[in-house]
Amino acid sequence: MSSSSLAAGGMTPGNDATGSDGPVEGPGGAPVMRPVVDLDSGSVLAVEVESPVSAPADDPAAQAELLARLARRMTTLESLLPLVLPLPATAVAGADPELFRLLERGLRRAGRRPRDVTLMLGPDMDGLPRRELVRGITRARGLGFRCALGTSSIAPDLFLDADPFLVRLDPRLTAGIPGDDRRTAMVEGLARIAQGTGAFLLATGVDSVHQLLRLREIGIRLAHGPLFADDRWNPGDRIRPIPDTAVASAASAAPGDSGPSIAEFVLPPVAMANDATAEDVLDAFTNDTALTSVVLIDHAERPIALLDRTRFLLAITGPYGHALHAKRPAYRLADPPRTVPRGFRAMEALRAAGADRERVYDDLVTVNEFGQCTGVVHVGDLIRSLAQN
Repeated sequence: MSSSSLAAGGMTPGNDATGSDGPVEGPGGAPVMRPVVDLDSGSVLAVEVESPVSAPADDPAAQAELLARLARRMTTLESLLPLVLPLPATAVAGADPELFRLLERGLRRAGRRPRDVTLMLGPDMDGLPRRELVRGITRARGLGFRCALGTSSIAPDLFLDADPFLVRLDPRLTAGIPGDDRRTAMVEGLARIAQGTGAFLLATGVDSVHQLLRLREIGIRLAHGPLFADDRWNPGDRIRPIPDTAVASAASAAPGDSGPSIAEFVLPPVAMANDATAEDVLDAFTNDTALTSVVLIDHAERPIALLDRTRFLLAITGPYGHALHAKRPAYRLADPPRTVPRGFRAMEALRAAGADRERVYDDLVTVNEFGQCTGVVHVGDLIRSLAQN
């Protein structure tokens, strides 16, 4: 499915970039907002809102007011990204048209049009009368809403009857990728069904690069999870950059390539928090003339950006550079980190470095199995070692 079909479906990339089965409570009991990420581009395409409270399924006015309240909260934070809002499947199956009319009115007052909203039907659809459920979905679609199924544990023919825009891939299935062959095979089958019926699969709970790579291979485009952002994320916040395709693919390759392990070339990183100022980084480069890069890390010590010495100093020592940048976040001058697993081989690491011609000699950042920064590798050291061999 192309990016144009995503845009036509009401999801357009934003400038920003965990999964659960039930309501999740954010800090202070606030709704949890999860960025729906395009696994190809790394863009945030939409925001899924998970509310810690629910309304009675048989009270249309309460249901409409709850969703309108969530939409208003979102509007105060971000007014452009499409929303994925929760709605009990029982409310849809038993709904009269009043529910969706009230919902449309409330959302429009909150500044949202139906085409900007995908209604995520809860996983409580098991055992509901098929005819009533499909009728409710059809009514919602008739008013311009898009509908999503909140679980992939459904009969395959419901893809045809309900014609969902989006289907949530249960976190327990995502957790089995790529190591569990049975769960992986099930996800592959669901992906083929979704692609054949025109639906998008949304993988939830993605927490590792290996999962991300396998999901890409299967053909799943959309995901959210701890790999991208934690429960404190808000629209407008950055997400963690997804790995470069070439580097990430190399990371999953078997370690049988020629050359020594890059563990022989790993140097201790100079790492700073992601809110470090450009002046902090400048001090680090000034105090160590041999330092070639600074890695910015998040609270879990995962690399989120890399500052190359040459490009950074050109920016901050140029005309008005210090005045413009010194007291501001260094992240503004950084590039995405190019990560490789710490047990990788030198030749494959060198191939990964050469994938981006403009940044061939940038330091590589080594990570452990949890994605945490463990060191940096100078590409020049790799070249000299392989040339000698």
